[in-house]
Amino acid sequence: MRKIIVLSFITLDGVMQSPGGPEEDTSGGFKYGGWVAPYFDDVADKVMEKQMKPSDLLLGRKTFEIFASYWPEHANNWQGINDVTKYVVSKTMKKSDWKNSVFLKSLADIKKLKNSPAKSGTDIQVHGSGKLIQTLLENDLVDELWLKIFPLTLGKGKKLFENGTIPAAFTLTESTVTTTGVIIANYKRAGKVKTGTIGA
Repeated sequence: MRKIIVLSFITLDGVMQSPGGPEEDTSGGFKYGGWVAPYFDDVADKVMEKQMKPSDLLLGRKTFEIFASYWPEHANNWQGINDVTKYVVSKTMKKSDWKNSVFLKSLADIKKLKNSPAKSGTDIQVHGSGKLIQTLLENDLVDELWLKIFPLTLGKGKKLFENGTIPAAFTLTESTVTTTGVIIANYKRAGKVKTGTIGA
């Protein structure tokens, strides 16, 4: 079984929309695209370099289209991005000129992928892909969350934990804080939510 790892930039109020640039995703009239740029430093760069090592990707259609329009010509900035398998969840898209793109149509296809042995031996990373992440969370298919939490609020925008999130416990496996106050925290799935009374 392969692990599905969600990597996301989020604000303090959970917004994940358009972190990389002003025109990345303006849907819903979003005006704050590129909100991560002022906070990047050497610490964040080193973490990103480590986390962007070659790994198969699972992407929603919109994120795939953004990636496919940029990364094939900028592969030097993401080692192996053109060579790994890009699994795209879409009911309408069936092909792409970007090599090693495979199209999935349903939740059953995702489950089959997760339960299959990896030809490359890698886990599966999910970047962007808000609606897809909601589906994965709803069906308890996320094994790990690798989050970069930025010290700002945006109020509006697509959020990481929105529709579909189920009660689930996670364990912190790694963390660091950058010089600009970004909290980088990796979590792995850890069973059911436990409750109790403080001081009892």
